[in-house]
Amino acid sequence: MPEKPTQLIGQSGPFLDAVERASAAAPLSRPVLVVGERGTGKEMIAERLHRLSPRWEEPLVSLNCAALPETLLDAELFGYEAGAFTGAVRARAGRFEEADGGTLFLDEVGMLTAAGQERLLRVVEYGELARLGSTRVIRVDVRVVAATNEDLPRLAEQGKFRADLLDRLSFEVITLPPLRARREDIRPLADFFGRRMASELGWNRFPGFSARVLEELEAHDWPGNVRELKNAVERAVYRWGEAERPIGALDLNPFESPWRPTGAFTRPSSAMALPLPETNSPAEAEKPETETPLPSDFRGAIALYERKLLEQALGASRHNQRRAAQMLGLSYDQLRHAMKRHNLLQG
Repeated sequence: MPEKPTQLIGQSGPFLDAVERASAAAPLSRPVLVVGERGTGKEMIAERLHRLSPRWEEPLVSLNCAALPETLLDAELFGYEAGAFTGAVRARAGRFEEADGGTLFLDEVGMLTAAGQERLLRVVEYGELARLGSTRVIRVDVRVVAATNEDLPRLAEQGKFRADLLDRLSFEVITLPPLRARREDIRPLADFFGRRMASELGWNRFPGFSARVLEELEAHDWPGNVRELKNAVERAVYRWGEAERPIGALDLNPFESPWRPTGAFTRPSSAMALPLPETNSPAEAEKPETETPLPSDFRGAIALYERKLLEQALGASRHNQRRAAQMLGLSYDQLRHAMKRHNLLQG
């Protein structure tokens, strides 16, 4: 049996609470709403709800409601008859019919059209649907697990999501914590992804991570959550390419480059201002140019000034190199190159 591409890994309290709630709700044929940021594992919770239910031998069908245009979403979900719309040359069953007897996972359910929400409410409420272009009622036995990263109660208050549908979908609500709220899980997850990537590369063993890389992993906020962590770790392992030495380099943003196009780039507003090393006062700066002392070694003075800036930024960021780079307005790679020039890299 092939290894599953993803697994539920973690030991933090908030994460275990969410998993236990999913396990408790699994045996019930009731709708469940899974809420969480992107990359938190909503689809894995849906799979757990299915695998631990009496429906585990029946189909688990998934549909990402954000992946289809409105004109096709309802047709994909509920099916259609021949001639229902331009291009519908023959009838087709929808995802609900495919999932009959099993579970239907609707990711990004907040993207459903108003008509789609109305049809979904009828299926959840009565187990009945009609294909587009038909009035014939089809009965289905499907457990619905919906997921969203939206605030559905707020959307319902604004009239953008049906309140009665929200009531039906929220028999149980499982909210997944973001990775920044479960930092004790970062190392186990990184180790799991690292070992799996090492195995894929044919390494005999996984050498682990250096102390500096572990520190960077734990300091990052992971806006993309577990999915972002997985990509960063796997990228670090394959780029490192040395099976005998601990992974010593981590690139959290593969888009960072000295040659990155700057047309649409805006520096993050969270960038911290770094005070410059002491310079002449404004009064001194106004003195005639002949009174301004000039360095006898211009390049040496520039190098000394650059090193002082680097040391000041590293000190202010407690040697968090990504924060130091942000303070100086540099990319991570640019900072590392500058540190290397001044022999500031350790190990």
